[in-house]
Formats: sequence, structure tokens, C-alpha cells
Amino acid sequence: MSSSKEGTPFMHKIFILIPILAVLAIVLVSGFFVLHQIRTPLAVIGENKTIVIAKGAGVKLIAQQLEQEKLIRGAFYFEAYIYLKNIKNLQAGEYEISPAMVIPEIADILSGGKVNKNEVKITIPEGFTVKQIDERLAQTGLIKSGDLINFDPEEVSSFKFQVSSLEGCLFPDTYIFNKQSSLEAIVRKMIDNFNLKVDQQLLDEIQKQGKTLEQIITMASIIQQEAVSSEEMPKIAGVFYNRLAIGMPLQSDATINYITGQDHRQATIEETKINSPYNTYLNKGLPPAPICNPGLDAIKAAIYPEKSDYLYFLHPLEAPTVFSKTLEEHNANKAKWLK
Repeated sequence: MSSSKEGTPFMHKIFILIPILAVLAIVLVSGFFVLHQIRTPLAVIGENKTIVIAKGAGVKLIAQQLEQEKLIRGAFYFEAYIYLKNIKNLQAGEYEISPAMVIPEIADILSGGKVNKNEVKITIPEGFTVKQIDERLAQTGLIKSGDLINFDPEEVSSFKFQVSSLEGCLFPDTYIFNKQSSLEAIVRKMIDNFNLKVDQQLLDEIQKQGKTLEQIITMASIIQQEAVSSEEMPKIAGVFYNRLAIGMPLQSDATINYITGQDHRQATIEETKINSPYNTYLNKGLPPAPICNPGLDAIKAAIYPEKSDYLYFLHPLEAPTVFSKTLEEHNANKAKWLK
């Protein structure tokens, strides 16, 4: 009887340990499986794919994008690796990624913005003109100075609206180009990015408003150059649309700068008299084409302007943009802020 009593607590401990050990075994096996998925590429051999990571895209969205592009074994494994490594700096941009890469390699590329030795990473800021983009591409050795300026748009056919030049069609973003890329390939990649960002939902809204995409991009290009911040873009868009509605000239200094190639804060009286279809002081309505390559915030502002009664605005040097409803109010603000 005594030996039986002594064995009972021992058996109880065994019965308690068995499920714990089973759980530990499952956890270990699951952990090894997840690590295996993380460290094993989707394919042994695979061609590079171009993937564009949008600004503000979270880990979950990026993981889903990689899975949809068939670059990783599953979104969960990418998210798990990012979580385990506490990686917080995945960068927006355009990358060349192969399904033969393992998740740590892909994460390293996206978190460091790394490019291959045969590639060039280049950022085109919002509001850059074709001339400025030409200069930046030439600085990296991708093209010769003037090549982009002289490029014939008819050499590519993926535009979403009728164009006479590339102005307004080259979407500002961070790109990775192969050093041997042709000018046509570079242009096409930037236009394809434009087509990706200006999606069907935006196009449907533009059509619903009875406007054309060319009108929207032209307006967006002015908004881009006039606004101090993205937050005020819809309000500035509202001012310009209010002027168009009553047949009042836009009187945008940005359009004067486009003519002169200058970057003046305010156009001079002489400059406002320049004979040019882009002079919105002399000519009512929109200029004949965009004056720069606007970003998505400016494009959305042109589509979704903020309604108001404002007809004027000015930019003080050390204060937020000041809006006015009447010329008298505007002149008073000019006397106050533009001393």
C-alpha cells in the first residue's frame, strides 16, 4: 500500500507534464516551420520583378503585395520576420526583387533602400519640371543632358490623356533604374507609375464632374507649385476653381515662373505682361498644359477642392497662408504681411 501512495504524486506530475511538453513540441515545430518558410525562397531561380511600395504603406499591405506578386511564400511569414526583427523603416520606392530571394534579403532591401551595383536609385520630388528631371537623370549618368527634354512622347503609348509633352505625366517618386536602361524604358516606368497612382476611382470621379484628366493634372500642377503644404492644397484648389467659375484670371505666380524659369516668390509687374499662353495674368482659364509634375496630394486636391468663398491668397514669410474673399481684404493683407 505504501509504494502505491508514493507513486501517485509522481504519476500526477507525468500527466501534467505531458500536455505541456506536447504544447512545447508544437510551438517548436511551428517555430522551425515558420523559420524554414522565412529562410527558403519561393523559387530557386526567378526573374526580377518591379514592385512599387507606396508612401504610407504598412507592413501588412506590403506583405500582401509581395505575396500577390509571388515573391514570397506567404504574407504571414514576412510580417512575422518584420515583427521578430523589430524592423520599422520599410521605405517607399520602386524596387527590383526576385522570387529567388529569401525574406531577410527582401526586408533588407526594403528597409535600407538598397540597390544592386548595376542599378541607380533616384528620387524625383513632387513639382519637378521635365527640365529638372532631365538634370537629375543626367547627374546620375542615366541619360545625357537634354535627352528627356527632347524626348518625343509619341515613342510611348501608355498615356491616359492627350499630351504634347511629358510635363505632368512623369510621376514624382523614388525609382530604381538599371544603369543600362534606355530613355524610353525610364520614361515608360514613370508613366506606368502615374497610371498606377491615378486609379480608376479617381478617373471615375473626374468623369463624373465633367472634367478631363488633362484639366485636372494642369490644375494640380499649379496647386503643387503654389501650396506651402499638402494640407492647404484643397483650399488653394478651391480658390482657383472659384476664379474659373466667375471668369477671373488665375493670376498664378507659378505659371509666370514656368515661363521665366525663375523661382520668384512673387512675379514682377513686367513679368505679368509677358506674352505667353502660360501667363495666367493675361489669359483667363487654365494654361494649355501642366507646368510641372504634381504628386498625388495635389492631384486629389484638384479633384476634391475645398469649397469656400475665397478668391485670393498670399504666402507670408513667417506665417500660414492668408486667404481673402475680396480684393480690399486681400490688399489689406498684403500691406500687413508683405512688407
